[in-house]
Amino acid sequence: MKVSIIGASGKLGQYMVQHSLDKGYEVVGVCREKSVKKLDRFRGRITVVPGATNDPEVIQHAVAGCDGVLVVLVPWGVHDYSSGTAQAVLDHAEPGARLAFSCGWHITRDGKDRYSRKLLWQVKAFGRIAKLLRAADLDDQVEACRRVFASDTRWTVVRGSDLEEGESQGLPVWSRHVGDPILESNLTRRVDFALFMVEALQNDKLIQEAPAIVGCKTPSALAHASVPSQG
Repeated sequence: MKVSIIGASGKLGQYMVQHSLDKGYEVVGVCREKSVKKLDRFRGRITVVPGATNDPEVIQHAVAGCDGVLVVLVPWGVHDYSSGTAQAVLDHAEPGARLAFSCGWHITRDGKDRYSRKLLWQVKAFGRIAKLLRAADLDDQVEACRRVFASDTRWTVVRGSDLEEGESQGLPVWSRHVGDPILESNLTRRVDFALFMVEALQNDKLIQEAPAIVGCKTPSALAHASVPSQG
């Protein structure tokens, strides 16, 4: 399998690169030119395409011939970076390619998610401050996912909980709606978030799903281990 990883130089992206290489995949990584050095440890094992991830020409080149595309939807800046990235992938990915997009729990597909007051406050506060500083735009990430949800491609939108570093605990469990008891712990190892993204490419049950994930060793996951992890 040949995969393109859009946003390969960040922490999540680098984990996805490693997981993909571990599976024997051919990897094309996209990142901004100033971040290429972050991928030096993969030199000779992956193809790096430098450029902005919302640049249609960069994405068209990077996804050509790829069976799967893994996309880190970062909401940086106030120039439609997330939605531009998503649209470029939707426009240029190979017909029938599996697409997996990463985002946070604040994204909702059907409006049935149940958020804690703390999470709602955090999202609202971060969104206001980040937009004021012109550092990030969460509304644009929402728009990016809206475009993905509306497409007829073979997509999966993986919604991550709070993240921590550490050794892998295994494939996270998931549910369709934030607020479901199995997700209560709200914590996932970043390396395992990346693992879920890579594994999603081969899991047809996740096509046109927006799984909210949590670490498989967290208390809530263990407490509800007998519940099918799909909500």
